Amino acid sequence: MRRIPLQALGLAAFLLIGACSPAAPVEAATPIYGYEVVRTYPHDPNAFTEGLFLRDGFLYESTGLEGASAIRKIVLETGAVENERQISSQYFGEGIIDWKDKLIELTWKNQVGFVYGIDDFETRGEFTYTGEGWALTRDDKRLIMSDGTSRLRFLDPETLKETGGITVTDEGRPVDQLNELEWVKGEILANIWQTDRIARIDPATGKVKGWIDLTGLLPPEDKARADVLNGIAYDAKADRLIVTGKLWPRMYEIKLVPKR
Repeated sequence: MRRIPLQALGLAAFLLIGACSPAAPVEAATPIYGYEVVRTYPHDPNAFTEGLFLRDGFLYESTGLEGASAIRKIVLETGAVENERQISSQYFGEGIIDWKDKLIELTWKNQVGFVYGIDDFETRGEFTYTGEGWALTRDDKRLIMSDGTSRLRFLDPETLKETGGITVTDEGRPVDQLNELEWVKGEILANIWQTDRIARIDPATGKVKGWIDLTGLLPPEDKARADVLNGIAYDAKADRLIVTGKLWPRMYEIKLVPKR
């Protein structure tokens, strides 16, 4: 009788066990959400929106472009500007966020940010960082900053020094071009520059928990002059999610609906 080598027997046993073992679970595709428009609000069609947030019923907005950058306090329902400050023409204004009685702003390539009084927009200080500045949001303990890459930085809200960060991934792949940010119900929402998508990000792991597809939100007749989708504001008291874009004539309060 021909003998079967032990190595062959071992291999056969390994293959048999593998064939009988349950298949490894397949990771579900990242959920995609569509939207329903609940209400529209006026928006300055000349505003190159960079940062957006709601506080005490008012909308705060920062705009970009050298020579046209500003921060504004706006009546949401009417679009009336309550307070405005023009930024020095050497700076391209970027994201903003509030912290206590302060408003904090990034600039694009200057590696410097500014701190203002939230009530009077008077300068209270400056801070520096490496790389580009794109957007800011916060939870109740830290600021969260995007810089156009797949990494989100965490900043100490008092010292404005970097304390850590996460890399944002979707199904294991880095997601870059992270732009305007908003903290919503324990998640970070992030516009993806030059797309109609918003990522819902787990702040502990950086994993994308879902995508919001806003394709078709801006009517075709408004697209000729408008730029990209950018700007997310959340009103926690009224549970309102509002989005807009650069040079868009309107802001949209939306409700998410499952799509996939």
